[in-house]
Amino acid sequence: MHRRRRTALVLTAAIAAAAPLLTACGNDAHPGTAAVVGGQRITVSQLENRVNEVRRAQRAAVPDPTQYQQVLAATSSLTRDTLHNMVLDRVLHRAAQDEGVTVTRREIQQMRASLEQQAGGSKGLETAWLQKYGIAPARLDDNLRLQVEAQKLAARLGTDPTQPAFWKALSKASQELHVDLNPRYGTWDVQKSSRVDAKTPWVREVSTASGGQPLTA
Repeated sequence: MHRRRRTALVLTAAIAAAAPLLTACGNDAHPGTAAVVGGQRITVSQLENRVNEVRRAQRAAVPDPTQYQQVLAATSSLTRDTLHNMVLDRVLHRAAQDEGVTVTRREIQQMRASLEQQAGGSKGLETAWLQKYGIAPARLDDNLRLQVEAQKLAARLGTDPTQPAFWKALSKASQELHVDLNPRYGTWDVQKSSRVDAKTPWVREVSTASGGQPLTA
């Protein structure tokens, strides 16, 4: 995974070697399952619905057929990257719960207001998150909740999201959740703590709700 600016969770390269190997679900044992996280299934249908949300938003943002085909080519790994993010979102949430971290609606709204100011409004922020991170507008607040959650978790641990203490908490959560990944969507690299072919970052750092910039991996 290449680095441009630091992520809040250099997570796809960050849940260190303590993170367990994600084992194959197997189509016979879990038909229609993309992954199992904490005993709960992420179904293929749920994954496809999430991907379709992004595709519809991309199509609306890029009405020109030729340009849209270019968008499709540039995001050809969207399905696998989306599953990668869906799994790791749950890992972060579990780590936050373990430390007693909660996020309020007000905190999400404050972060959104700050980012909208930087992006030139609500539409600008939605477009930026869609283009850079593959987050559909309908999922933007969910993603911002994760941003706040990551910040508060790091603060609770007395560290920041680039440090081993933060990664250790995520590794512990990953172990607790016993994540199984359907092999049709790739395999898990224990050393990199990422799907082998996943390049999309999970949660990007927003340094503060008052002025942080979303960072990519």
